Amino acid sequence: MKSSMIAELKDSQQKFFSKHKNQPPKVRIQYLKKLNKILEEKEKEVHEALFQDLKKPEFESYTSEFLMVQKEIKSFVKNLMEWAAPKRVSGSLLNFPSQDFLLSEPYGTVLMISPWNYPFQLAMVPLIGAVAAGNTVVLKPSESAPQTSKILIEILGTVFPKEWVSVVEGGPKVAQTLLQQQWDYIFYTGSTQVGKIVAKAAAEFLTPVTLELGGKSPCVVDGTTPLQKTARRIVWGKFLNCGQTCIAPDYILVKREHKEALTVAVVKEIENAFGTDAKNSKDYGRIIHKKHFDKLEADLKNQKVIYGGQRDSKTLYFGPTVVDSPSMESSLIQDEIFGPILPILSYDTLEDMEAVLTQLKNPLAFYVFSTNKRFINRLIRNFPFGGAVVNDALIHFTNTNLPFGGVGNSGHGAYHGKYSFDLMSHKKPVVKRSFWFDLPQRYAPYPKSLSLLKNILKRL
Repeated sequence: MKSSMIAELKDSQQKFFSKHKNQPPKVRIQYLKKLNKILEEKEKEVHEALFQDLKKPEFESYTSEFLMVQKEIKSFVKNLMEWAAPKRVSGSLLNFPSQDFLLSEPYGTVLMISPWNYPFQLAMVPLIGAVAAGNTVVLKPSESAPQTSKILIEILGTVFPKEWVSVVEGGPKVAQTLLQQQWDYIFYTGSTQVGKIVAKAAAEFLTPVTLELGGKSPCVVDGTTPLQKTARRIVWGKFLNCGQTCIAPDYILVKREHKEALTVAVVKEIENAFGTDAKNSKDYGRIIHKKHFDKLEADLKNQKVIYGGQRDSKTLYFGPTVVDSPSMESSLIQDEIFGPILPILSYDTLEDMEAVLTQLKNPLAFYVFSTNKRFINRLIRNFPFGGAVVNDALIHFTNTNLPFGGVGNSGHGAYHGKYSFDLMSHKKPVVKRSFWFDLPQRYAPYPKSLSLLKNILKRL
């Protein structure tokens, strides 16, 4: 899309927003209900698009993509009137008498850039929050999931006027052109590298931005939990969507004396899930494109593969792979893997473990498998992360009552449910006063002595 066309689109959305920014929440609810109805009609097409783009099994498409979108719509339909209502807050005695409250108002025109790994859910969920808050949206989905982009265009185009919600297809050049425009808010989900580019472009216009990135999400195992069940939950979280999940366990950090037993358990659970040859499993996906496949292949060079490693570049099949103790300087440890490769590291002492976690800091997710409350609390309190789960993986993402977002290298800003509404709304404070009382000392000429006034003000 040419820059002139993008400028025209943005201009049309600004005009739409200026006319409809005080639109009652009940109108937005009606559009959300219409969206849900269209989704129900297009469910099979959504699953088919995800299969064409990622060979994603229908079960995964439904549970990790389609259902999440429907849950988000349901949450907003149920709660938007309450969330959008003015909120009274306690007044200050300094302003007595007054009425103090917060008004939630939309930012305006929002640019959203979504990723390819969950191309339906990670486009729709933040978009629902933005629209429900009263914003307009220009969505740029990933060019790596073209079939999902097409269904997004079809669904959103059926529900919303293009001046309210538009989908712009294209690659990095289109994204760069979009970022040259001045938006009222930018929401980006993707890599840390591109996130820095987005943040820099937003800073040019002092545009607020949410960055949902990734990082090295650890999975710490102290050996006090049942190892077979532990392995089953790790394997599920790691190899869902062929490992292409931003909150997948990126590596295991296990106490050395339990490493061998856990490794055996992990291999057993991989085969329980996908058989001895995952290539033939209907429940195992594929890598998104050749460039990412090549990146994963390069990550395996000179590594000690203790299970798997089979791959086929023609079909983009990359089998579940377990790697033993990669070097801390290797790309498997320094970079987010974002694929079906699971490194297993070990530690002897708490200091050893904490040295690794400190070096690979600020992950998007943090997983601890332990029954030792003191051990769990030590990790949860001492290390910053986006979100944590104790004795499982990924499941915090499914709870719309919890905010989802990163910290530091894994991003900033959090969304889901009410957190999405708050994120996409400016909280405007308003104070209303009457005229029946004034503190005379506030006006000049001021009192000659401050001692009495200080004593009064300190008690307010």
